[in-house]
Amino acid sequence: FQVRGGGGARRSLVMVGSNRSLPTASVRLWLLFAALGLGRRQGHVAASRRHTGEQQTPYPRPNIVLVTCDSLDGRLTFGPQNQVVNLPNINIMKENGAVFLNTYSNSPICCPSRAALWSGLFVHLTKSWNNFKCLNPDYPTWMKVLQNDGYYTKVYGKTDYTSGHHSISNRVEAWTRDVKFLLRQEGRPTTVLIGNESTVRIMDNDWQNVDKVTEWIRYKAVHLNQPFVLSLGLNLPHPYPTPSMGEARGGSTFKTSPYWLKKVNYESIRIPKWLSFSEMHPVDFYSSYTKNCTGNFTYRNIKDIRGFYYAMCAETDLMLGKILKVLRDTGIQNNTYLIFTSDHGELAMEHRQFYKMSMYEGSSHVPLLIVGPGISGHQQILDLVSLVDVYPTLLDIAGISLPKNLSGYSLLPLLRASPKYIPAKKPRPDWIFSEFHGCNVNASTYMIRTGRWKYITYADGISVPSQLFDLIADPDELINVASKYTKITSTLDKKLRSILNYPEVSKSVHQYNKLEFTKWKESLGNNYTNIIANLRWHQSWQKDPACYQNAIENWLNSTADV
Repeated sequence: FQVRGGGGARRSLVMVGSNRSLPTASVRLWLLFAALGLGRRQGHVAASRRHTGEQQTPYPRPNIVLVTCDSLDGRLTFGPQNQVVNLPNINIMKENGAVFLNTYSNSPICCPSRAALWSGLFVHLTKSWNNFKCLNPDYPTWMKVLQNDGYYTKVYGKTDYTSGHHSISNRVEAWTRDVKFLLRQEGRPTTVLIGNESTVRIMDNDWQNVDKVTEWIRYKAVHLNQPFVLSLGLNLPHPYPTPSMGEARGGSTFKTSPYWLKKVNYESIRIPKWLSFSEMHPVDFYSSYTKNCTGNFTYRNIKDIRGFYYAMCAETDLMLGKILKVLRDTGIQNNTYLIFTSDHGELAMEHRQFYKMSMYEGSSHVPLLIVGPGISGHQQILDLVSLVDVYPTLLDIAGISLPKNLSGYSLLPLLRASPKYIPAKKPRPDWIFSEFHGCNVNASTYMIRTGRWKYITYADGISVPSQLFDLIADPDELINVASKYTKITSTLDKKLRSILNYPEVSKSVHQYNKLEFTKWKESLGNNYTNIIANLRWHQSWQKDPACYQNAIENWLNSTADV
């Protein structure tokens, strides 16, 4: 296949394996199909025998490349949303492999979501509650399992699944989410245009890592005598830091150049419908307020935020294209699985919010595409899957037996290869599950989706109203039908309780938040008053510091569990 550049041009790539020019186009084409066919047959035979229990083939074990970006709305990988921006390299993966149309983050915020991806477990099982509390550095991730089984491992860019990271503001906001106050914790979402129509590289850090990956594959990977697994973590299309928010800064700036804006079809940008403040769910209002989205936004403001976000997605797509190109140039693609996904999505002003931290589709629905040996092209997989499925899939690709305690399931049985492909013995459930315990949301949140229905409940399931959405009749998730379809609501709540005792989990998170905040407060001594007043919420806090300090003391002294 061909890799498409940022300018939309299509460039045929020379097949690696010989430095001599082949005499005719027909010979070149024949060799290309022969190479691809052999790779797919070899990959399929190995996969089939893993599932049937037969002895492994002598063929080389496949390489694996996982590209995980940050904040890419999964709906952009299929219609009609993908018509608003040109993503040619995502389209290449669709043409040559599989796109999963219903993939979800297991916790729509950076660190907990990645903890689920790297551990294969739901976040309540690893107690990955927020961006500060996730996995221990020595946790047996899929990469460590592959390394112990003979894989050469390489990591570029962010992984962001271990504890102890992100800003002080971020963790304090998560710990104090139950406090009875409202403070603006983020900068107002805004747009910044830089450069000109030839400015391609905006996110320098990501591009540096992409360059390192392509160089390593081109000059190092080709000489390895063992299979490799490589992880590339990108920051884009996550919004950029906002200097006006002070030292902690947050990230509410959507930044791009005219070069990338030209990839966006502005006429196709849809302005989302907003409920009035009185109609909003109470948790949504809290999220909108803390994200600084309750002020006035013009039609143009909203359209620009969404357009600039889509332009940032287009830049991300070109980074993916560089990986596709180097795999093709070196010939490594014939024995390499490439997986592209994101930790969560981006609301981009849907539901009067930006960022993630929500179970609405823009936040929780993520991309997932796979190309590799034995995977037929143009596959659109409708099954409900989630990021915990990545762990067992990578082990399955490598031919490693799967642990029994994983929350996820291998994706390989869902992929079309040949008529002899054997499905997994363990049946995949017809639901996906996600949960959230971090900042900008004032109650632990739990979501289960099955078929057309999405059920969302909070805290103990009683103190905060639950939500039920019919995603076919109401894809924008504006009409809560929980009280209309009480039987469905009850059935899904029972299913959710069979996955976890969510009132008890909420209680555990509440206790953790109080304990961690108390330890942090005591560690500051006399500096506490000054430091807490100058976190990201400093502009709100300074209006009435005594009131907010009293609210925190009342919370610490409260005996409420959720």
